[in-house]
Amino acid sequence: MFLVDSHCHLSKLNYETLHINIQDVIKKAKKCNVKMILSVCNTLSDFNTTIKMTGYYNNNVILSCGIHPLYVNKLCNFQKLRSISKLSCVKALGETGLDFFRKKNNKKQQKIFFRKHIQIGKEINKPVIIHTRNAEKETLNILQEEKIEKCGGVIHCFTGNRRIAKKFLDLGLYLSISGIITFKNSEILQKTIQYIPLSYLLLETDSPYLAPIPYRGTENQPAYINNIAYVISKIKKISLEHLSSITTFNFFQLFKIYPLNNID
Repeated sequence: MFLVDSHCHLSKLNYETLHINIQDVIKKAKKCNVKMILSVCNTLSDFNTTIKMTGYYNNNVILSCGIHPLYVNKLCNFQKLRSISKLSCVKALGETGLDFFRKKNNKKQQKIFFRKHIQIGKEINKPVIIHTRNAEKETLNILQEEKIEKCGGVIHCFTGNRRIAKKFLDLGLYLSISGIITFKNSEILQKTIQYIPLSYLLLETDSPYLAPIPYRGTENQPAYINNIAYVISKIKKISLEHLSSITTFNFFQLFKIYPLNNID
């Protein structure tokens, strides 16, 4: 079974010296048995940039669209966001959420945008990709109040402990693990992964950020999902093939992609 990268930012990769184009990124990923990529667009303009690179129909790339909490402002065309989100190539809303680590002066606006994404997700029956940093309590409150279970979603780049993992899992959310799991200081996350059910686990690179060991300090790319999967398979004490099979199935189920045998 092949692997998938459930969260990256293809528009942000280095196409000047590292990659020729999107197809080059996909080719490198395929060589590492990574055959599906979800490219996350963090603004409406980022979506326009990405769709020009990938096209509306790409057998190996699907998209999401949303307003990242770091890009929240008072002016957002939510009607345009809803229209984009209805496209067949767009499988999710986001990433959206709350970031009180880097942005503390617009908490109210972040919460409004976060709620709006969930509401659109419920309206069009598409899941939400959730970013949360230094905002655990507020994030959970909004997820519960907006009834996130009606559209589903995933906690992007999850790094929490068992307690917070349980709270998200109780809402039916998937937890996505990035290259942070390969870092030496990831002991808490490693213990948490032992607790997370395989049926709610996803893998991501968050490229071009958070490159896993042994590539830490360089630009990340979807091909490196293999390194993340290998470490998690050792923690879970299962084969890499088994982990690949389950996490790929989870990805296709959450983002409603069928059938699997159409992926080249």
